[in-house]
Amino acid sequence: MRIGITTVQVPFIRGGAEILTDGLVKAIREAGHEAEEISMPFRFAPVSEVKRSMDVWSSENFEYMNGYTMDLVICLKFPTFYLQHPNKVAWVIHQHRAVYDLWDTPFTEGLSTTLEGQALRQDIIQCDTQAFKSFHKIFTIGKTVSKRLQQFNQISSITLYHPPKMDSYFYNSPAEPYIFFPSRLEDLKRQHLLIKAMKYVKSPVVALLAGDGGQKLDLQNMIEQLDVNQRVRLIGRLSDAEMLGFYAHCLGVFFGSYDEDYGYVTLEAMLAAKPVITCTDSGEAVEFVVDQETGFVVEPEPEAIAQAIDDLYSNQNRASAMGIAGRERYHALDISWDNVVNNLLHN
Repeated sequence: MRIGITTVQVPFIRGGAEILTDGLVKAIREAGHEAEEISMPFRFAPVSEVKRSMDVWSSENFEYMNGYTMDLVICLKFPTFYLQHPNKVAWVIHQHRAVYDLWDTPFTEGLSTTLEGQALRQDIIQCDTQAFKSFHKIFTIGKTVSKRLQQFNQISSITLYHPPKMDSYFYNSPAEPYIFFPSRLEDLKRQHLLIKAMKYVKSPVVALLAGDGGQKLDLQNMIEQLDVNQRVRLIGRLSDAEMLGFYAHCLGVFFGSYDEDYGYVTLEAMLAAKPVITCTDSGEAVEFVVDQETGFVVEPEPEAIAQAIDDLYSNQNRASAMGIAGRERYHALDISWDNVVNNLLHN
């Protein structure tokens, strides 16, 4: 089969969506098919640019190409859902969250207070709902996305999990007294929760935050203002080998992102057999972490996070058992690219 995989990207910004796309193309090719990523740049602002992107994708007819046809098109991200093709499958990474779950929150920077923003929201929800009716099958990357699709669009979907990058390379080593949190430094990831929690941690544990992003300076200022320089370090971007090592040796992993659609960090921690501390409003992480069995699911409050960290340190045998239980849970979920490809192409 000849398969087109459609997505959008903000140039020079790579995250989970780009890792997923690369992995999907590779997996489909390894299954013996032709696969091509088809992408366009995307701009989150102003509203007119979002609308323009919607119009561009709506005008695309993938049934007619220069001298060849695509047997199947897999649409991953808004607004590629709007393209025209007789055999479309959706594997929804996420919709335009600014008009869905992030509407009227601090994360949307006042979009809901403008008439232009309100009109955009109505337009996107209506267009999304109509577009999804044209798909042969609809999958999502996580239960959080499926629930959102049902809530806002009344569209049913099937959750289809995929493995993180380097899934076969994670390993476990004896714990050292640090909590690890690798992620882009941005508001939605909520590194500030862990930084503030360290003010309340009683055990001799430190927090190591890996990654880079727009909130780096603000987070460093917060560390200094809270006087936790000796308890918290921003360690920047890591190589793959360094990332594997930090996972392997940590006491546990914190992942308190807000309403996360998937979150590789949770799965990577499970593969490294490390317990995960997440929050009740962290989205898909709550689907993976079993409270008190593979980690802790706590309120998004610094004191609650600090208590979980102290619990891991005070009973490290239990922490180790939690990590092992998490790894067993990961393997029981049948998370594999073979399963993804089989569902997207054949079921």
